[in-house]
This record gives sequence, C-alpha cells and structure tokens, in this order.
Amino acid sequence: MATLALALLLAPASALASSFAVEAATGARRPSLRPVDLAVRSIGYGLLTAFWFQFSWRPWLAAASCLLTVAILAAVDQLKRRIIGEPPVFSDLALLAQVPRHPELYYTRSLADPRTAGPLILGLAVVAAWYALEPTLLPEGTGPALAAVLALPLGLAAFVGLLRTSPGRSLVRRLFPRPDLTADVARFGIVATMMGYALRRRDETFEPPPLPPVLSPGEPEAELLVLVQLESFLNPVRIGGPPLPVMDRIRAEAAQYGRLAVPAHGAYTMRTEHAVLTGREPESLGFGRYDPYLAWKGDEPTSLARLAGTTGFATVFVHPFHRDFFDRARVFRRLGFDRLVMQEAFSQSPRIGPYIADEAVAERILAEVADGGRRFVFAVTMENHGPWTAGRLPGIEAGLAQYGHHAAGTGRAVERLIDGLKGRRATLCVFGDHAPSLPECRPRPEGPVATDYAVFRFPAPADRKPRRVDLTAGQLGCLLRGALAANKPGLKSQA
Repeated sequence: MATLALALLLAPASALASSFAVEAATGARRPSLRPVDLAVRSIGYGLLTAFWFQFSWRPWLAAASCLLTVAILAAVDQLKRRIIGEPPVFSDLALLAQVPRHPELYYTRSLADPRTAGPLILGLAVVAAWYALEPTLLPEGTGPALAAVLALPLGLAAFVGLLRTSPGRSLVRRLFPRPDLTADVARFGIVATMMGYALRRRDETFEPPPLPPVLSPGEPEAELLVLVQLESFLNPVRIGGPPLPVMDRIRAEAAQYGRLAVPAHGAYTMRTEHAVLTGREPESLGFGRYDPYLAWKGDEPTSLARLAGTTGFATVFVHPFHRDFFDRARVFRRLGFDRLVMQEAFSQSPRIGPYIADEAVAERILAEVADGGRRFVFAVTMENHGPWTAGRLPGIEAGLAQYGHHAAGTGRAVERLIDGLKGRRATLCVFGDHAPSLPECRPRPEGPVATDYAVFRFPAPADRKPRRVDLTAGQLGCLLRGALAANKPGLKSQA
C-alpha cells in the first residue's frame, strides 16, 4: 500500500517535470518561470494526467500517457510553426475527426498504411502490457471501485464547472484577456493554453456586428456576382515560379487588383473564407478567430449570401470536395446559400493530380449562370491544395514545379471565367485563400504571406483604368458588399 501511495505522488510529479522539459526543449520561446505561469502550466499537465488516470487507475501509465500527449503536441507545434507559423490551438481538436478521412490534407498517412498502422499497433500492445503489469489503485470491492470510477470524472467535470462560474470566468479572463497564441504558449504551455482558449471561446458573447461599410459602389443592377476562392493562389513569380498570362490580363482588365492580407498562412482556408463572406476582420471574432465556422456555425447576419438573397439573387455554393469537410454543408446553408454543388456533381470531371481541375470548376460556374437569371455564386477550388510531394504529377517531382503547373491551370480557369462573363452584367472576384505551404514560401515573423486578388466589372467602361489597392480579406468582403448594395436601396454605408 505504501508503494502504491508513493507511486500516486511520484508519477504525477514526474509527468509534470518531464512534460515541462519537453516543451522547454522544443518551444519557440523560452518558457516563463513566473510562479503564476508555472502554476497554470502545472494545472494543465495535472488535468491531462487525471484525464488519462480515470481510464486505468494506474498512476505511471497515466503519467506516461500525459508525457506522450505533450510530446505529440510539441511535435505538432514544431510542424505547424514551420509550415503555418502558429502553435496548436484548441479548435484543432475539432479537426481531428477529419484526419483519418482525409490524411493527405494533413500531411499524414492513412491508418491502413503500414507506416501508420505498425506504430499504432505497437503502441496499443505496450499499453496492454503496461496495463497488465502495473497494479491498479482502484479500491477493492465492487461498491468502492464503482464509486471511485464515477467520482474521478465527476470531480474533473466539477472543476470545469467551477471555471464556468462567475469567479472562474473572471479568473480565466484575467489569465487570457485576448488571443496571443505564441506568447500564451510560452507562458502556460500548450495544454493549459488550449484549455484556457476553449473556455474563453465558450464564454464569449458578442452583439450582432453592424453591417460593414461599403468600400466601393457596385455597378447598377448587376445580374451576376461570381466570387471564386482559389486554393493556395498567389502570383508564382513572387516565390520563384513561372509567370502566368492571367496576371497580365488582371493588370490590364481588372477594375481593381492587389495583394490580399489573409488571416493564416498555408492552411485554415475557413478563416479567409469567413472574412470575405462576412466582411469581418479576425480581430472582431475574439477567440473564435481560429475557426470561425466552429465558433459561429454560419450564423452570420453580415453574410454576402444573406444579403444577396434579400436583393433577389439565387445563391449557389460550388466546391468539388466532400460535404463534411469543415462541416461546410451545414455551415453554408446557414450562411444563406440556397443550393450546394459539391463533390458528387464533379464525379465525371477531370482531375489534375489528386483533385478536380480548376478549369472544370470554371466550366461548372459558367453552367450555373447560363440561364440568364440573377445569381450569386461562391466557388472554392481544390486543384492546388497541398501537399506537393513526389509522385503527385508524372514527371514533375519538385514541389515548386508542381505548384507552378497547378497555378497555370488556375490561371486558365480565371481566364475562362473572364471570357465567359464578358457579355453579362456581372462582377467577378478571384482571390487566394492563403499562400502555399512550400519551402520557398514560409511564414514570416510579421505574419502570413499575402495572396493576390482581382475584381472585374462587366461590361467595363471604356475609360476605366485598373488600379492597384491592397486590402485585407475583410475589406474585400466589404467591397463585394458594394456590388450587391447597388441592387437594394438603403444598404449603402459611408466608406
């Protein structure tokens, strides 16, 4: 009994010390040694250890599980900082269910791959052996054991409940007053920061945001607004790639074009998507900025689709990928889209590499607007989605060369849309969701690399000269609001 009691003391202490050592060795910044910061960090490790302990009642197994979890998070942290430029965040946990279904999108392998299945099976075997060898601390007797099994998860739930009370919320608010992910991870560690951010997001309340201002009035009575989010698109010349003919057409024919400051680098498409569709900057979302679809679930009064619906437009979302990804099918219904054209509609469409060709998406967009009705079409392409790895394209092995090949297809798709909409009263906007996650294009200390955007008005006045205006993704959403506001008196605001 004394040995078991000693293990109950030493195992959690070793979990805390070893977890701190792992994060100190791998983190982007030196960890804070302030007593308050260390206390919060220790609570995070302690809760994680207790979480694992409730499944086995074996203290050393729980301690090892805590250390393994922290080590995995530290490895993810290093990968994310190198590719995306930020540490893991609580909303990443909501994406875990997508990893086995779409491993290629997360730079992982399928569970059926021996390189994945082998370590998993070995890990399960080690846990089973450990489970058999380490004595349990469960009390003897069915009644006491059942009481203990129920008491621990109830105790953890009670602790979380305390943090949801008014004093608890106030404490969490003082520790995490605003999103500052890199600094908070250095202060409190990944585990405690993920917990704190999740609590802050859950307790945040916002008044419905006002309609953003219109930055530029639209052409009167436009019959079409076509908005296309181009996967990982920017001018390849900026990262050492080949020039695209479409960039010359943009500079010669667009009403407005420029660089687009986006909320993320190399991933998190939904952040840019949300900013453009709502006109809301990430700063206005609080802790929901990391995954706006998870936080708001499409309940957005400022959605362009909702505005388009009130002005008599049919609203269509086009995306040649799974309905379940980012929960888009449900979210986009709530954003105000009447009809969703998704993966099943592209079953016969050509693929370039692993994904549907952007030119096929352009043709589908033109088919959607061919009947002459008023349409707001928002499309999200997939052809240029990473990873750019050997074997993706026959005869093209280098990642940057693969990116350039796909970007050329994107350019042809944009040109097809320009030519196909010229005879209509229409606004066409194309923009990149984020920069590609290539070695030639890493995130910078000052923030994500900007993408490119362009807005075309058809028919274009003969005397109109294209102008370059650099915008944020939220400002682009406000500009597009102007293309719709001209169709409904009273919606225009002062810029």
